[in-house]
Formats: sequence, C-alpha cells, structure tokens
Amino acid sequence: MIGGRKAKLLDYLSRTPGWTTAAELADHVGVTPRSIRSYVGELKESDASRDVVESSPQGYRLNGQAYAALLAHEDARPHDSETPAARAHRLLRRLLDEPSGLDVYGAADDSFVSESTIDSDLARLRRRLDGSGLSLRRNGSIVTLDGSETDRRRLLSQLFRDESEQHVVTRGRIETVFRLPGIAGFGTELVAALDDRGYFVNEYGINDVLLHVAIALDRTARNRHIEALSTVADDGIRQTMLTLDELLHAHFGARLDGAELQHLAMLLATRVLAPRSTSGDAALEDFLDRSVIETVSRIVEEASQQYAVDLRDGPFTVRLALHVQNLLTRAGEHNYSRNPLTRSIKTSYPLIYELAVFIASRLQQAAAIVVTDDEIAYIAMHVGAYLDQQSRRRDSVTCALICPGYYDIHRLLRDRIEAELGHDLVVTSVVPDAASDLDGFETDLVLTTIPTNAPRENVIVIQPFLTEADIGAVRTAIARVRRQRRRAHIKEQLLRYFDESLFFRNTYARDEIAMIRMLGEQMRAAGLIDGAYIDGAIERERMSSTAFTDTLAVPHSMAMTARETAIAIVVNEQAMDWGGSRVNVVAFIAFKAGERSSFQAIFDQFVEVFGDREVVQQLTRKSTTFPAFIDELVHVFDS
Repeated sequence: MIGGRKAKLLDYLSRTPGWTTAAELADHVGVTPRSIRSYVGELKESDASRDVVESSPQGYRLNGQAYAALLAHEDARPHDSETPAARAHRLLRRLLDEPSGLDVYGAADDSFVSESTIDSDLARLRRRLDGSGLSLRRNGSIVTLDGSETDRRRLLSQLFRDESEQHVVTRGRIETVFRLPGIAGFGTELVAALDDRGYFVNEYGINDVLLHVAIALDRTARNRHIEALSTVADDGIRQTMLTLDELLHAHFGARLDGAELQHLAMLLATRVLAPRSTSGDAALEDFLDRSVIETVSRIVEEASQQYAVDLRDGPFTVRLALHVQNLLTRAGEHNYSRNPLTRSIKTSYPLIYELAVFIASRLQQAAAIVVTDDEIAYIAMHVGAYLDQQSRRRDSVTCALICPGYYDIHRLLRDRIEAELGHDLVVTSVVPDAASDLDGFETDLVLTTIPTNAPRENVIVIQPFLTEADIGAVRTAIARVRRQRRRAHIKEQLLRYFDESLFFRNTYARDEIAMIRMLGEQMRAAGLIDGAYIDGAIERERMSSTAFTDTLAVPHSMAMTARETAIAIVVNEQAMDWGGSRVNVVAFIAFKAGERSSFQAIFDQFVEVFGDREVVQQLTRKSTTFPAFIDELVHVFDS
C-alpha cells in the first residue's frame, strides 16, 4: 500500500495541472528535491505504479489514467501486514467481525510476528478507540471489542473513509469493497423518491448514507443487528422507512427490521434532507425547535455586525437553522457529515469560509459541541449561496445601447439583451442617434449596432439581431469590467496596509502558533494590536487552519479589534509546515472595526493572488527587499 510521503506527493500532483518541479514538490512534502526524485524512482520501479508519474526537464506530472488504475489496485489488494499501522488496522477489522474475540497467539502466528508485537499493536488500537464508545477487553489470550453495534458501524464507516482517496466516499468504491453492485442505482432512485416527497436532498452527503446502507446490509447478513432506538419515529421518518424498505427489496432482495430502517431514516433526516415547502420558507419554521432558530438568529445578527455583511434575511435564517438543527443531532452522536468541497471552498471563497468559521465558533459556544471543517464548509455553502444572490444584484454592469430606430428593432434588441444578460447587465439608455459621441457616455459599456473605425475597450459592436457571438463578446466585456473594478479597488486598499517594518524575508518559526506570536508581537510593538488580538488569532488557528492555499497562510483574529488595519507578511524561500500544508507566505492580518467593509475585497483578492503557485515562486524569488516586494505585488495585481 502506498502511504506516507509518496501518497502526499501523488495527492499534490493530482490537484496540480501541468508540470511541477522537484523543488515545489519538496516544499509541499517537506523533504529535499533529492528525496522527491528518489520517491518517483521507487514508484517507477513498482509494477503497480510504474506509469503513474511522468517526468521531463520541466518536472513531474500525474498520468491521470494510471493514477485511477493505481487507486483501484490499492483498494483491491490486501493490506501490508508488515507495517505496525496496517497490522493494527487489520486486527481492528477482525475484532469488529469476531464477537467471540481474537486469540493473541493466533494473531501473532497469522502475521508472523511475536506476541509482544501484537501487544504493542493492541496498545495502538486502544488509543485509536478513544472517544469511539468502544473498548478492548482482554481475558487471558483472548481479546474482545466491547461496545454497541451502532458504535461498531460508526467505526467501520470511519475506517472506510480513512482508506479512501482524500477520505471521500464514492459509490464505486462502496460497490467494490462491499461487493454490492447496484448501490449507485439505489442511490439515484432514493434521491428521486425523496425529492418527489418534497425534500431538498444534499447530494454531497448522500454517499455517506449509502455507505451506512452497505454496512447495514453487510452486518445484518452476519447476524449483527443494531439496537432498537429509543427515539419514536415521527410520520416523516416512518415514510422514509417505507421508501427505504421498498428500494432495498427491489435492488438487493433484502429486508431489514424496523430498528435498522429507522436508523437509516434518521441518518437521512439529519445528514442530507431538508423539508421543502410550497407555502414558502415561513412554513418551514414548523419543523424547527424554537431555541434553534433563536440561537441562529442571534448568531446571524452578530455575524452581520462583525463582518459588515447583511445576513439578516428571514428565509436565509430559516434554512440555516434547519441545517443547524440537523448538525446538532450529528454532533450529539459524534457522527459528522463529510464534504468533498471543503478544500475548494476554503481556497476559493476564503471570506465566506471565514464567516462560516465565525458562525461555527458561536454554535460551539452556544451548544457545547464540536464543529468540524467539513461541517463548517456546509455552513459556508449556505452563506455563499445567499451572498452570491446579493452580490449579483449589486454588481451589475451598466451600458448604453446605440441602435437607430427602424420600426421596433431597437425595442426588440433591448428586450433580447435583457433576456440574455439581465442578471449581469443594466441597459440605462437606448440612443437612436448613429452619430453619438462614444466618449460621452458614463456607463461601463456601450453597445452599438453601428460599426466603428476607432475601437475602444468599452465599446462592443453587435448585430441588430443579437447573435450568440454577440452575447459571448458582451459577457467577456462584463467580466473584464468587473475584474478591473475589483482589482483597482483592491490595489488601492491593499497597498495602504503594508509597512516596511512588518515585512520579513526567510523568517521561520517552529510551528504555526510560534509564528503567530512572533508576528503578533511585532504588530503589538508598533501599537497596532494588543495581546488579546494575538490570543484571538491563536484561538482562530486552533479551530481551523488558516492555510487557505498550498502556499499561503493568513492568520488573524475573528474579532476585528485592531487599533489600525495592517498586514505583517513573511515571504520564505523554503516552505514551512502549517496545518497539514506547506506554505511559503504567511500574512498576519489585523483589521480595525471601522474598516470591515474592506475585509472581503482584501481577503479574497489576497488569497486569489497568492493561490497561484507560479506567482508565489516569482514573489519569493524577487522580493528580496520591501520595495521589491511592493513593486512585484503591484505588477501581479496589474497583470
């Protein structure tokens, strides 16, 4: 089984388009370029992974087809019993399947190791079982696993994820591991049936439930049944139980008892379902506990004030409260949902993720629960969808339309433009004068049906009868205007916050917390923040890593209590470990409460620029002094 740093190397290549140098891979993996070349050589020597990494003078890249085949091969082959971790994993799987226990001497013989080695493996397992509800009990040479069937199944699902690529559950892998062809079709019909019954179905989380379905079928076939639930099933759960019963029998010829069906129906209700009401969002409040909606309303109000964004919208609050109500149930069972989009949301929408972190932190305090990164990402999806609707209304581009009148052609053209582009473009005036001064308009764009001999960037010539090519050209111009707006504003704002005294090159610390303290003390010495802000930044870091890309960490406090807005930045040629990533740039950001409105633009653009690995390589190479850093940053923003 490929693991450790070679697995980390392959994972990084799988997320990086094009060629990657040995130096960049070394930074990410935390080894030397020579070790990277050694790992690639070892991969090429194995029959299973021979073709997975391609080499050239430009560096290395992944052969996607070969990598997929390698993952399938890794899934199918038995675990290597020679490594302690793999051997302990194997013991755990056997203990889960053997109610009468496992003989230590037999296990040692099976693995060709000593009994003391098995004792060491069992000690490793005891640590692994902390918090799982399960425990090991030894009587002479026999070791048994004590705990409920529910806890056993929860552990099985965790083991399955641990063995999966990037811990993501796929239907294909469920079918392979459980020898259960048809689970994909079962899932499709289940989603359709629930949709027909009036539910929103979170299809990002449905595979987690399908995994539990597969585990239930496997365990009941071994006569391992779940305990009856103390919760009384309501009408919605009973209907879902009937749906599951029909589909399980139709697809697998299986009949599960009431406790099993209720358990699966509860998983669906708390992980992937939200009621959809044809009477409007207000009617959804009937499904909510009053204390939940009060708590969420209070947190939404606080988040709106803290981040200067208006989330105080009734339908948004109700939908978020529905999600939180299910989250509280999952947290109470320590049975969280996985989100395959967590990394991309964190990287692509840092402020939205930051808002979600704030909401999650307040939920943790209010309900005394733990909210994982995956659950934070689901909150971010709610926040992002709402803010996207708001920003589309505010971010429209204006245009004037020049179209000489001839019957109703100018009216028809305007109607067609608004039908195709109305969400992004506002037509402020229609001018019939073919001789209009193109420089006399105060709109972002000018659309004209009159050919011009003096091309201008903001003037687009279109046909009287709008074509697909015209629509494409206008969309491109709209995107350009928005990009120019954003970058001009960001450049103006961002460059105000750097100072030579807070620029550091090739400065390292033993870990993330030490780096935050070092930069924080520099900012405190400059009179920009106090000790509480540093403590807040450390608290934020411990909740969820601020490494928003593979090369950039942005530590900060959720409370915007700085005396002045400022950025202390470290640019390092050699990457350092940061929350499971390897970063070259660390930017400690302190925000003053009165400047919250600049937070989103700065934060998003900063992450966007430093998320480009070529930009980071260029910056780390050229930013030998503070003036050089500023010059290079301006160049990046202008490009």
